[in-house]
Amino acid sequence: SKIDELTEKMMTASENLQFELAKEYRDLIRSIEYVTAKQNVQFGDYKDRDILGYFIDKGYISIQLFFMREGKLLYHDFNLEPVGEDFEEDLIRFLVTYYQTHPEPYELLIPQDVDLELLTEILSCHVLQPQRGDKKSLVEMANKNAKEALEKKFLLKEKTDEKTILPIIELGQKLGIDTPHTIELYDNSNIQGAYAVAGMVVYKDGVPSKKDYRKYKIKTVEGPDDYASMKEVIYRRYYRLLMEQKEMADLIIVDGGLGQIKVAKEVINSLNLSVHICGLSKDDKHSTAMLLDEDGNQVPIDTKSPLFFLLTRMQDEVHRYAISFHRQVRSKSLFSSILDEVEGIGEARKKKL
Repeated sequence: SKIDELTEKMMTASENLQFELAKEYRDLIRSIEYVTAKQNVQFGDYKDRDILGYFIDKGYISIQLFFMREGKLLYHDFNLEPVGEDFEEDLIRFLVTYYQTHPEPYELLIPQDVDLELLTEILSCHVLQPQRGDKKSLVEMANKNAKEALEKKFLLKEKTDEKTILPIIELGQKLGIDTPHTIELYDNSNIQGAYAVAGMVVYKDGVPSKKDYRKYKIKTVEGPDDYASMKEVIYRRYYRLLMEQKEMADLIIVDGGLGQIKVAKEVINSLNLSVHICGLSKDDKHSTAMLLDEDGNQVPIDTKSPLFFLLTRMQDEVHRYAISFHRQVRSKSLFSSILDEVEGIGEARKKKL
């Protein structure tokens, strides 16, 4: 069913999407081949065996451990870590650590270039380096699986970098600043000035850092004044960071145009800080339209580029966060009563009154 689904998608997909679907199709076929292969590998003695495989590339070692139970290859464990000066030490350390918390099998199969004598001394199970036959094929399969797993990890990282790190580097270049590894975005939310709140979200190297998100109830502004609200929130945020001597963002992105940028700059300058500021403005359909630098000048960005998509996700995220808090505050207020302030009156009595 998955193959049929992919085939149908490829018939109507664009050229770029067809390329991505083709890779997904290939990975699916490999998975099917792997499952088919492992079901065919059986031994008649029904012994429990573990099979070690590894692969080294780009400073990392990928370690694959297959588990054969009652003569059938059932599942596997994968480990990835930076490789040291001696890869054998990494392999042996991994096995020793693993078997401290897992039962040893009857037999452990290992590649030819791993220290057989040392492992035989350390482990109580039979340790073999198969020279031929099905057992050697199992070790080769483990090595191949370790190689493919490492390649997939690197491919995933490259894709992630394309969507996050590279756009952030480009953003810094377009704004004429150093790469902004930590970015804070701010957005206000209110209804005609009522239930006024603001939200701040944080991105680190293009990835949301949700533990650093913050919510603010506007305290000093009366009526619908987005500029004053933005000024209050940024002042509260950076005055506190200054007093607590905590790390500050490399870039502040405000939701809005030149007016929002100006009030943010006023706050940062008044605190004698050097944090870069820019703005994201929206069009009539409330969609991300343009990036503005500290002086309010439009920064040209290809609307089909990864940078534009990342900025859109960022702006949508801070808007969602602020709106969500606004609804929460408004909902609480709608169900509040003056009786809540009277000591001794509980929820049931309040409803009766």
